[in-house]
Amino acid sequence: MVSIIAGAAMFNSCNDDDSVAGSGDYTYKVRMTDAPGPYDKVNVDIQSIAIVDGDGNTVTLDDDLGVYDLLELSNGNSVELAARNLEDNQVSQLKLTLGANSTIVVDGTSYPLSFASSDGAGLTLNVNQTLDADGTNEILLDFDANNSIVATGANTYKIVPVIRTINATAQGSISGDTNTSLAVVTAVSVSNSSNIYSTSVNASGNYKIQGLPPGVYNLTVTPVLPLLPATQTNITVTANQNTTASAIVF
Repeated sequence: MVSIIAGAAMFNSCNDDDSVAGSGDYTYKVRMTDAPGPYDKVNVDIQSIAIVDGDGNTVTLDDDLGVYDLLELSNGNSVELAARNLEDNQVSQLKLTLGANSTIVVDGTSYPLSFASSDGAGLTLNVNQTLDADGTNEILLDFDANNSIVATGANTYKIVPVIRTINATAQGSISGDTNTSLAVVTAVSVSNSSNIYSTSVNASGNYKIQGLPPGVYNLTVTPVLPLLPATQTNITVTANQNTTASAIVF
């Protein structure tokens, strides 16, 4: 998956200034979705979310969020985390703080999710957005549940957040379905084979790969053995639109 691996660094700032955002001209929303993983639940405790504007000010959007099950956000589903009007039309970074109440449920049993980094739970993502005063500006966080979880021993799990930021107005998506719930779906750019995007099929056999730059893609669904991969070629993706791929039956 082409993802931004959020560096686990604390982000205390001497430029914190909540006063710059209140009744500003630029409406800004942060939503979250998920690339599903092979677990019953992945509950992530998000304590706060903030942005850094074009002047370097850190503006808190919300500091009273809660616990979200990432696996409820697959196949294009998303949840709004925070929204606020901003004075500045530039957003350079997005900052999240994770709490201590993150858990994972495997085969019906819940286990704590600890942080893999000693630096703590501060995550900084580069977004570099220019906001439009005439509409609602959004950023979508694609939180990859599968690649974010590391099994470190018997019933011991750590979280290393793998998050990709998606600007829906500039990027498109591919969705589809198959007759298996155990498969990985990969979209590869025809013009640049190093641009690879992936997700997993959900329990209903549906999938949606979001955050694709406009272009042409080859789509491969890889099920578990003994089933063999199936590929669809030359799927066109357009900005701010979803392309539905043909159903794949194994």
